Formats: sequence, structure tokens, C-alpha cells
Amino acid sequence: MRKTLVLFILLLSLGSVQAQNHYFPPQGEWQEKEPRELGMNASLLKKAIDFAVQEESDADKNLKVAHYQSAFGREPLGFPVGPMKDRGAAAGLIIYKGYVVGKWGDPHRVDLTFSVAKSLLSTTVGLAYDQGLIKSEKDLVYPYMAPIIPYDPYRLMMNKSDHLHEEDVFDLFGTAHNRKITWEHLLRQTSDWEGTLWGKPDWADRPQGNAAEWLSRPRNEPGTVYKYNDTRVNVLALAILNVWRRPLPQVLKEKVMDKIGASPTWRWTGYENSFIVLDGQIVQSVSGGSHWGGGLFISAYDQARFGYLTMRKGNWDGEQVISKEWIEKSRTPTSVQTNYGFMNYFLNTDKKEIPSAPETAFFHLGAGTNMIYVDEENDLLIVTRWIKNEKKADLVKMVLESLPN
Repeated sequence: MRKTLVLFILLLSLGSVQAQNHYFPPQGEWQEKEPRELGMNASLLKKAIDFAVQEESDADKNLKVAHYQSAFGREPLGFPVGPMKDRGAAAGLIIYKGYVVGKWGDPHRVDLTFSVAKSLLSTTVGLAYDQGLIKSEKDLVYPYMAPIIPYDPYRLMMNKSDHLHEEDVFDLFGTAHNRKITWEHLLRQTSDWEGTLWGKPDWADRPQGNAAEWLSRPRNEPGTVYKYNDTRVNVLALAILNVWRRPLPQVLKEKVMDKIGASPTWRWTGYENSFIVLDGQIVQSVSGGSHWGGGLFISAYDQARFGYLTMRKGNWDGEQVISKEWIEKSRTPTSVQTNYGFMNYFLNTDKKEIPSAPETAFFHLGAGTNMIYVDEENDLLIVTRWIKNEKKADLVKMVLESLPN
């Protein structure tokens, strides 16, 4: 027994020592170093930064206008129902061996990050798993759910006698198909969940095929087909809210963002109609992106802190904020979409996404384009905001070329 205890203490000490070997930025600051101090080629790094500025997205900076000019705005029921904010210019950070070696634009500016929010959403599921609120990601979701009571102030003005046969609650997983869905299916976007949430039907998001069959097509068995779908992402957000019984922004702030020294400027919101009554309180269910507005407003520096946490396998200066096990699960390829882990961990499987990068690299990705590139092999982190999507891999290649040989 004593030998086991001694070994356990040694392992804890070793983990603490390993964490101390890395620089972790305190709240409110992030140490900068000249690229040459770390053996980098400063001219090549400057060339990469100039490229990121030059290749800024040409979409309108008014995100409402940009929405309606995009395919999203032309989808059925594609109008925004959450707040949006005019974006800034191209911005970003390059962090090597823990230190800021390059930056452009205004990394302190708070902007929407679109689907990078999915990585923080899946993190709240991981935290529930780590605390035993969810026993396994392979569990069916419906046994964890209670009746959901929407907050609808307009119901106070209606004639209740005209609505005797309408339910006052709703069930996210009430159909035979939806009762087959596990947490993992939702995390990997392979659930094919059916239904409408917050006025957005599952079929209206990135609709495919014959419109006459959008509502009547046979459902895919959960786990067999990957489909990126924000209605189903919002289903996950509402489901995990019901497990935590607390607003997800509060969970994230307390259990992650405060611990990694994030600023007080980030905000995570949902839609104007995504409120429920939970334990006597009116609570907003957040969205996992900004497809229809809402989502995560955050700075590049706070994006970098989250990315740095995932690069260090959930450990921040000796404290295991997210379990290493959950980070590893998040980085495990989905069998039917091998470049995708848990939302929104995009993987570099077979080097298809970023050919110049190691296969072990991954990135948190959202429209805009917003990307947090995480490269543990090279101890490299890149946050790039509002770059053309087709140019993001070129940027990574150029930064990699600036590293010591």
C-alpha cells in the first residue's frame, strides 16, 4: 500500500514538474519574445504575418449583410435570431514554445468566433463527464433528460381554452429515432436528430437533395452518416444544460475560463427565443455557433488561451482543468468522417487538411474564417481571424517554415 502511495505521489510530482517546464501566461498578460530568441527566422515569420493581413476575408464586415450574402442567408428559415456584431479587420497571434512571437490586427478585440464555439460546447460535456454527471459518452441521451419547459411570455396573453391539446413542455428525444442517439453521436455530428429547435428545423440547415424529400426521407441510423448541422449542435447545448442545471456560460467561466486566466470580455449567448424555465429560473440555452446569430463573442487572446489548454492536454500550470482522457477522446477520428473528432476538433488525418503540418495537429475552426491551430509536435499555436478559408493552410505552412530546422 505504501509503495503504491509513493508511486502515486511521484507521478503527481512528475506531472507538476512537466507542467512547470512550460510557460503559462498569467491573467492579463502574455509574455512576448523576439522570434530570433527562439531560433525562428524573423523575416519568414513577418512574411507569414503580412500574408495573413493581405488575405483577409472579403466578406462584408457587417455580419448581418455578410449573412444574407452567403448561402446561410438563402437557406429556408435562414434569418438570424441571435445578436451579431460588426467584425474587425484580420487579426491573430502566433505562439511558439508558449510565447507570443507574432501578432497582427487587434488581438484584444472581441468578435464572434462562429463554430469555434462548438469546441467550448463539447468541453462543457467533457466537464460533465469528468465530474460523473455523464457516465459515458456512449450512453443514450434520453435517460438524462427531463421535460423541457419553454419560456414563452406570449402564452400569458393567449386564450388557454383554444390550446387544450397543446403540450406545455417538449421532449428533445421523444421519437423512436431520437431515442437511439448517444452523447457521442451528437458530439461527432452523426446523430441525424430529427425535429425543430428554436424555430430552426434540422432539414433547413445546409439542405441537400430533393426539397420534396427533406421532411420525409428515411433517417440514417445514428453513427453511420456525418452531417454538419447547427440545429443538432443546439440540441446538444440544450441537453447538456439540462444535465448541469446551470447556464453553460457560468459553467465554462468557473471551470475553464477563470482557471486559464481569460479576460472578463468574452460572452456566450443564444437566441432571442432560446429561453427555458429551469428550476424556477429563466435560463437561456446558448448556441454552438453563429449560423443564425448568437454564439461566442471572444478575443484572439482568449481564443489562444483555450487553444493552449487543449495543446497542453487539458493541463494549465499543473492543474488538470479538462481531463487528459477527454482531450484524447476529442482528438479521436470519427469513423465516418476521419478528419473530425468531437465538435469542433478538426483533425489533420492523413495530412489532408493541412499537408505541411504534422498529422497530429488539429484545429478549432469556425466561419469567418476563425481558426485556432494547435500543433503539439512543434509547440506551436496560431490564432487567425477573418482570413480567407482557402488560405488558412498556406498561412500554417509559412509559419512552419519560419521555425528552427
